[in-house]
Amino acid sequence: MAFKPFKTLLFGFAFSPSLRANIFEVTRLASFFNSSLIFIHVGEKTTEKEISFKKLLDECPLKPERLDIHWIQGEPVKILVKACFDFSVDLLLLGALKREKVVAFYLGSIARKLTRKAPCSVLLMLNPSVKRNPCKHIVVNGFDSPQTKDTVEASFYFGNTIEAQKITLVEEIDESRVNVTVDDDRSLRKATLKKEKINREEKIRVGDIVKKIPPLQKGNLKWETQSIFGRRGYSIGHYARIVRADLLIMNAQEESTFLNRFFPKDLEHILAELPTDVLIIQSESNG
Repeated sequence: MAFKPFKTLLFGFAFSPSLRANIFEVTRLASFFNSSLIFIHVGEKTTEKEISFKKLLDECPLKPERLDIHWIQGEPVKILVKACFDFSVDLLLLGALKREKVVAFYLGSIARKLTRKAPCSVLLMLNPSVKRNPCKHIVVNGFDSPQTKDTVEASFYFGNTIEAQKITLVEEIDESRVNVTVDDDRSLRKATLKKEKINREEKIRVGDIVKKIPPLQKGNLKWETQSIFGRRGYSIGHYARIVRADLLIMNAQEESTFLNRFFPKDLEHILAELPTDVLIIQSESNG
């Protein structure tokens, strides 16, 4: 297993209207994964805040055995990234708020910076709830990338743990691969045949990744593949929204090129307007 199993979870929280739902969600997740859970509030610790937080925590029906709360003042991104290293965090949990067609992450644009800098996987929670909403459908990127096998493996691990029903592995295919100018019936047929050939090749490639996952890890999760011709990142986000997926799972950024120091374009599209909850998988080979 080349990705990091979620043994230690960290939730960076703010005192927002969604805090109660977020606390219920993260304690539930930690219980499912049998993980330790660390809460960090970047800000001043006051008696009022402490009492308010403890009251919300006491209301949770599911709580992990190992739970810690830290109050630290400083710059949020630096504090949370350092905490991920110090506590060997496997999954960083962040709340996200959607306001008037604009997605505002935990304390503004912090989630984008954390997604880029965190040494672990990151879950952006757009739809936390006090009462559990079962995860029915997970959409996973099937990009032709060295990281994808780890992301696909992690999706089955995550999906089985939270008792999801179905996984769709999406292969986004750039239109440039077709490389046919359509101006008559003959060229249209040629383009169609080329797309069908690419589609078959992609399904075989992604299917081979799934075949290598041990049956016990795959469990009883139903899975299928779906090819989409379009712009990488944008197309899968649009697809996840159209099929009303409960979770979108993506590769983390790759560190091999200079351009990736800024931000991977596929994630840029996703984070610009979250289609649903997004889990970004950091594999050990890339961490």
